[in-house]
Amino acid sequence: MKQKRNRTIGSVKSELLTKAREAALSAIQIFNSPLLLFKSETFIVLMVIAWTYMLHAYYRSKGIEYRYYEQKKKRRSFERIENKRTKHKSYKYWELSKCLKCSESPIDRDTTNNLEFLIGIRNEIEHQMTRSLDNYLCGYYQACALNFNRYVKELFGDKYGIDNHLVFSIQFMKLSEDQILGSKPEADIPENLRTYITEFNASLSEAQLKSERYAIRLAFEPKSVNRPGQADNVITFVRPDSETSLENNDTLYVMKKEVERPKFLPSAVAAKVRDAGFVNFRTQPEHVKMWQAEDAKNPSKGFGIEVEGQWYWYETWIARCLELCEAAGDRYR
Repeated sequence: MKQKRNRTIGSVKSELLTKAREAALSAIQIFNSPLLLFKSETFIVLMVIAWTYMLHAYYRSKGIEYRYYEQKKKRRSFERIENKRTKHKSYKYWELSKCLKCSESPIDRDTTNNLEFLIGIRNEIEHQMTRSLDNYLCGYYQACALNFNRYVKELFGDKYGIDNHLVFSIQFMKLSEDQILGSKPEADIPENLRTYITEFNASLSEAQLKSERYAIRLAFEPKSVNRPGQADNVITFVRPDSETSLENNDTLYVMKKEVERPKFLPSAVAAKVRDAGFVNFRTQPEHVKMWQAEDAKNPSKGFGIEVEGQWYWYETWIARCLELCEAAGDRYR
């Protein structure tokens, strides 16, 4: 009996992993296709399925029950109760949100943040077509795909990785700076999505916002070469926080695309300035007087953005506040 049960567990786990990998590969292939326009929605739905099946496989391998049930003294009841069975009385398995909330979840906090963010995006765009999201949120999609590949190999072995099946897309024309940097689609994002994105990011710490497991931000480093036989141009992908000296090399031209800029409420700006040593810098009146004097809410200055009547500041404004405080001597210390 024990052998038979193990074979059943192994068989179901294998099937779940196969489905998880195929869903992830399909999501990435669809997003990379130049012929398709319905990308963000399809990518998110398929990747949610991929992560759900992978976590079901993990919980099954660990003997953790991932079906909804009701605990009755010493036994579990799978009888139909509210939201615990389907309409036709089939077992109801955990959705991805429930899988992530399980105390036995193997997924780290930053990766969980990425998935919870995408689940929220899915819920907001369920009945809309928002083409601008493809460029605006591609850093989150990239992180989601890399995270899936890392975890499927970490939890089940390298043979389950999907990185060997993916290659760079072939381009038929030279990339211009505008193509690499991309347009600024923020203005084209529906108000409900802008509000959701801003509020979700505001709920995270600065370290969580900057984690590469939450969203990928890359610097592009075109590098000219002089030897015969080498390519005319080479693009090297480097991490934004890389110690590679980019500024001291005259042949390098660095471009960084901000996928989604962190935003801060006025109270958070004041707190960060105080943390830097300017203990007398408060939201009222110091911060208000400073942004008024600098005309910092002028959209042309790029220090922040208004979302549904609430003004949010970018990190560039925090940096400017620190400069002004430093120039003011002991006034804010």
